[in-house]
Amino acid sequence: MLNLIHLADGSGRSVSVRILGRAQPGILPGHDFLDAEIVVTAGENLGGTFPVTLLPEDLEDWEETLARLEAGEPTRWLDSGRTPFLAFDSQENGAFLVSVHDEPATGVTVTVPLTAPSPTWTADQRSRLARVREAYAQEVVETSPGAYEWRHGHPTAEREATG
Repeated sequence: MLNLIHLADGSGRSVSVRILGRAQPGILPGHDFLDAEIVVTAGENLGGTFPVTLLPEDLEDWEETLARLEAGEPTRWLDSGRTPFLAFDSQENGAFLVSVHDEPATGVTVTVPLTAPSPTWTADQRSRLARVREAYAQEVVETSPGAYEWRHGHPTAEREATG
């Protein structure tokens, strides 16, 4: 299990996105989808977990979201309507608000205030993203709309080419 996102302030409050594994390993086209969960902790006895399935483009969107956050812009991630989404907003006092909006399933919104993050927090998140991409490299390519095949070098592609 890897944390794609982990934001915590040392007071027992945190928001994480944990990668649990491939959603449909070995099955085209779902092989590159990742089962994950958004985990919110707001103290010793308060927390919640929201299941999500991440698509390869969601990882690209996270990278773009990090760039907006580095620029100090409020932003959202996973805001497609198919999963819970995260909203990020910096406050004047340096604090950071992270909200999880679970509109598709429960309609619940949870906002976690975090004290000012370290100056290197986005670099830490980029490092986490790189580890996830390394552990779950994209192995499927869409050759035309709705048509998928294994990328060259994938064990199944090698068997099909020689078989």
